[in-house]
Amino acid sequence: GERPLESEPAVSPPGLARQTLKEWALLVSPFGRLRAQLPCHLAVRPLDPLTYPDGDRVLVAVRAAEGGARDLAGLQVKYDEVLKEVAIVSDTIDPQVSVEVNAPLKFGKVLICFFFFSFLDLNIKSLGSGCVKVQNIECDNCKIETEQGTGILQSVKSQKLHVQTKGGKVICLGSVYGNIDIHASDKSTVTIDKLQGSTVNISTEHGLLEAKYLYTESSFLSSAAGDITLGSVHGNITLQSKMGNITVDSSSGCLKASTHLGAIDVYVSQLGKVELKSHEGSILVKVASSLQAHLQLSGKEVDVNSEVHVQEMTEVHKDDGVIITG
Repeated sequence: GERPLESEPAVSPPGLARQTLKEWALLVSPFGRLRAQLPCHLAVRPLDPLTYPDGDRVLVAVRAAEGGARDLAGLQVKYDEVLKEVAIVSDTIDPQVSVEVNAPLKFGKVLICFFFFSFLDLNIKSLGSGCVKVQNIECDNCKIETEQGTGILQSVKSQKLHVQTKGGKVICLGSVYGNIDIHASDKSTVTIDKLQGSTVNISTEHGLLEAKYLYTESSFLSSAAGDITLGSVHGNITLQSKMGNITVDSSSGCLKASTHLGAIDVYVSQLGKVELKSHEGSILVKVASSLQAHLQLSGKEVDVNSEVHVQEMTEVHKDDGVIITG
């Protein structure tokens, strides 16, 4: 039978109070997948483990503003037992409605001896200005595509995470874990609280790429014309921007950054190989006072602050520039 959902959607269009148009309670097998393709707002959140201790339900609800759209023709919500797949698909549903999905969340904490089923795959595609929010979910593969809508990931853990937007925003809240690919086209921006994983690849075209914390073995971040602004980064990091500026508040590990027209501003907190190149912009390098490392600086003009002690410093003028080593 149909059951009420616990709360309002985390992502819903602004306006009047929302009313539920239709609900589904699907009985599912463990370790399945969720596939959604919708032109409206979509939120995916964990199933309440206290209400559903077996974790064998997927709850789907469609909501709209009071007095708003009621026509759900063309909306398909079904579970395929062979594929173990929940599909929520519509190309014609009113973009002003919102869909909320409550799916099983995986818990593996031995101390409390709870283990709830998880979905292996999330495959979500939002059309038009529809937004997607995935929150507190663990899965093997997570793929999210949006057009002009915002994609929000909050406290998500996935072995493989792929996010793509053609003109919307990508926002990562809390900690997001996994091998991560994020691609943002046009003026789309990417804003990140914390990413942790083996490999991270993020690209924008004209939009800002901003991350507070990166804990990765290998990261490649690039932008054609947008700025790249990072807080604390750890691991092997490669940054590229053709026209934008690059800023790193703190680097611990190996850092390679290059830009054609933009400026570079980096603080090196721990020893690691650091390569910074800008064809036409300025480069500002700040180092921890206790840091000891080999130094090579080259450019049309090179200024070493008097507070920085460089042993055995040599200065060579060559080809309208200067090279300083120490």
